[in-house]
Amino acid sequence: MMVLLLLSMSFEAMDTPNDGGQSITIIGRDIPTDVKKILVFRRTEKDTVYKQVGFFSLLSMKYTDNDSIKDGEKYFYRLGVVFPESTFYYNITKPAVSTAQWFNRTRAAVLMYLILFSALVLLFIQLAKRNPEGLFIRKIPALDAIDEAIGRSTELGKPTFFVHGLMGITDAGTLAAITLLRRVAKKIAEYDTPLLVTNFDPIVMTASQETVKQAYTEAGRPDAYNEKNIIYLTYEQFGYTAGVDGLMAREKPGAIFLQGYFFAESLILAETGHAVGAIQIAGTTATVQLPFFVAACDYVLIGEELLAASSYIGREPVMLGSVKGSDWGKAVLIFIIGAYVTLGTIAGILMSTGRHTLMHIFEKLVSVF
Repeated sequence: MMVLLLLSMSFEAMDTPNDGGQSITIIGRDIPTDVKKILVFRRTEKDTVYKQVGFFSLLSMKYTDNDSIKDGEKYFYRLGVVFPESTFYYNITKPAVSTAQWFNRTRAAVLMYLILFSALVLLFIQLAKRNPEGLFIRKIPALDAIDEAIGRSTELGKPTFFVHGLMGITDAGTLAAITLLRRVAKKIAEYDTPLLVTNFDPIVMTASQETVKQAYTEAGRPDAYNEKNIIYLTYEQFGYTAGVDGLMAREKPGAIFLQGYFFAESLILAETGHAVGAIQIAGTTATVQLPFFVAACDYVLIGEELLAASSYIGREPVMLGSVKGSDWGKAVLIFIIGAYVTLGTIAGILMSTGRHTLMHIFEKLVSVF
């Protein structure tokens, strides 16, 4: 009986598919249920002695060997099949050779979507170059309120604050905030009111100085630029928060822009701004902080709205087309997910009611998606 069980088993060693090389997979079939464990031994073509490299998984029915495997070299395997009473050895006759694959076929759907997404972006960039005003982007109230906030601050004779988040210059939210700072600084230069920019990172401060200086120059007021108003406080989270709050309490700004990536200090800053009576426009890609800004600020740029701000304001064709193309790409992805969920649900209902023919049809449709 034991001999029949051993003869029914089969193992195959092969190059692990869709990987970067240096890996061999052993697949087992028809393994008896009373097998306790399977030891995996390996030798190279030059060796004469097998060395144990691991244990075969009885759950997944395979073992992946990536222990010092070299591409292009032949490896021979022997398996020690352990039964409750005894141990038998199974030799895999064909050697296995590891190679690297250029393309992971399991990611073909991702490649197809990437091609589609890129095509949509390039298409809308071309359309934006032909007619920038012809591409519709929904109104973002927080950006439309910039002039209102600065105007109110000017009427009250109070300064405007621009508060950066706590991430460095490489963060997408910080880069978007600097782009927005240019728009705010240019409008403030036209109104001839004070602008204070607080910084957590010294590199961001340097970028802010150049941005504000350029904005004042574009507005025809380079003499009004004051480098001392671009302030570096500290690289410590709550030290920075205390410094900004102190400035707000003393200067009592009429408008405050909280832009960038914020952490636990978000509500502290927003509450202080609300307490001094300023119009507050916040924007962050930190989704966990959005509820605090929504509760304490007048306008909020939610997530990707901050990243799209420069495109919305400047109407630059490449950026505008990228935003429009990415929106359509997301719409296509949402449609595919919705179709997949709908067809899968229908297939499940048909299976539960015994309509197997229709179920197989819907399963085929699901596999297409």
